[in-house]
This record gives sequence, C-alpha cells and structure tokens, in this order.
Amino acid sequence: MTFLELDSISKHFGRTTAVDETSLAINQGEFLTLLGPSGCGKTTILRMVAGFEMPDTGNILLDGETITNRPANKRPMGMVFQSYALFPHMTAEQNIAFGMQIQKKSQDVIRKRCAELLELVGLGEMGPRYPHQLSGGQQQRIALARALAVEPKVLLLDEPLSALDVKVRITLRNEIRRIQQQLKMTAIYVTHDQEEALSLSDRIAVMAKGRIEQLDQPEKIYSEPLTAFAATFVGNSNQFRGTLESAADGLCHVDGQNFHVLPQPQLRNGASVLIVVRPEDIELKLDESAHDNYNILVGTIELRTFLGPFTRLQVRVQRDSGTALV
Repeated sequence: MTFLELDSISKHFGRTTAVDETSLAINQGEFLTLLGPSGCGKTTILRMVAGFEMPDTGNILLDGETITNRPANKRPMGMVFQSYALFPHMTAEQNIAFGMQIQKKSQDVIRKRCAELLELVGLGEMGPRYPHQLSGGQQQRIALARALAVEPKVLLLDEPLSALDVKVRITLRNEIRRIQQQLKMTAIYVTHDQEEALSLSDRIAVMAKGRIEQLDQPEKIYSEPLTAFAATFVGNSNQFRGTLESAADGLCHVDGQNFHVLPQPQLRNGASVLIVVRPEDIELKLDESAHDNYNILVGTIELRTFLGPFTRLQVRVQRDSGTALV
C-alpha cells in the first residue's frame, strides 16, 4: 500500500537541476534507500520530503494527503543527520526530550518515553551524559532516539553512518534495521555506500543526475541491473564493449566471442553492446581446450592482491582489463 508518494517532483538551484521530474511510491513500513554519488539529488529529495526545501514542480503526498507546501515543523517526520546535530549544552536525555517538549507533552510522558528510547538504542545508562562525553556511534544512537521521540510517520536518515569508523558503522546499521523493523517504521535512507544500501533496504532507488536509474529489491538490482551506471555503481563489475553480430535465446556473438547472457529481445545485429560480469562470477581455468565454449575469454594475469577472505586478480583480456575475485 502506497504511504508516501512523490509525484513528478523537480528542484532547481539556479541553472542546476538537482531533481528532475522524479516519481516514487513508498509503502507503509518499507525501508527504502536512495543510493547514488554526491550531487545526484538524493539528499535534495530527502529535504523536500522533510519540508526543508520546496519542490519547484510536482507534489508530495503522505497517506493520501498533499503535504507539498506544508512547513517542516508541521510534517510528521523524524530526521537523523550525518553530523548528529545534537545540542551540546543538553544531556542525551534532554536532547531526546526536546521534540516532545515542543509538542507540550507532560513531564511524566517525556521521562517514560526517554527511558524507553534509551533502552531501545542500547544506551540505557547514558541519559545524563553530554554529547562530548559520548562516542560518535553513541551520539548517532541518541540522534536516532531523538528522531523517534516525536513518533514520526516517516523516519528520514541522511547518510547517518558516513562519519563513523567501519566496525561501528556495521554495528549501527544493523541496529537501525532492527529498530525500523521492530517499530514497523516507514524509512527513507540516503547513502552513497552500496554495502549499506544492499544490507539495509527493502528496495533501493539508484540515482544519477537527478533521476532514478533503477528501483527494485537489492537482489534484483545487483543481479539484473538495467543500466550501465546501476551495474557499475552497485557492486564491482567488469565491462566488455563490442558489436553484436548475432543473438538468439540469450546466446550472443560479440566481436568473435560467444556469450550466454540474460535474453535481451530488443537488441539487433550490429548494435553496440555492453556485457557486464560480476568479478565473483568469473572462474579461472588453465585448460586451453575450453576456448571454444561460450563465456570464455583468454587473458593474462597482471596483478594479484590478497584481501583476506579472497584474492583480487586483475586480468588483461584483449584490449580490456577485468577483475576476478577468487
């Protein structure tokens, strides 16, 4: 069921188009990630949903009600920022309580809610501490608790883990997903980190140049990218360009090589094509007798890099250089 809808929204900053007639339907209780490089428009979309920016065209609907021009303080949203944005002169508990005080809730309700949220984010004893007495991961947990305190209908997260070290980032992303599922909260998450997007999301919207390149489940985007950008930005990939000589039932003949690929009925002989192969799908063989089979490329290993659980090999194939993970 569609809960939050973006209907052909656009945003321009001078001559720059940040978001270009983008439409998106988000289901209730869904965790959706906007994934893309810096400047692709993902944070601008989040800010328009939050009410910090107004779209130049299009509409935003929440639960069937238009909120396009509603000010941020009148929208039932909770936002977590990259920079934590905690009040330094307030304790963790006071930071969490701030939004509820604006809502004029009673002190008893505020105290109870603060205690519940501190437990929810795993910081039950940290309420009296000030932000400077907390680690980066702990500060972001408090920021998450503060966003949840006002009981938002939609939780917005703008690259909340990018300032943290790797181990803390992995732990906290698991906590964010656990809390979102426990509360059945609708969430929009912005990141440029493909691993975060793949591990957290029900669906991912891959963005480039203000538009959505592909919107689908993580597994689908990874295994069946619709564009070259989606294939290269989500996961590592090898790309081989050539001219299609013939194709039938997924068997393609490209520049003298035979490939078995996902069927693409719209392709015609003579078309320029791009073949994308994930490194982990490459198997190395020393048996030269296999060269007549499909999906076989002859190459020379140029570089070997040991990375712990796997080894990365860079292989020169004809004019191109590909990468294999073994």
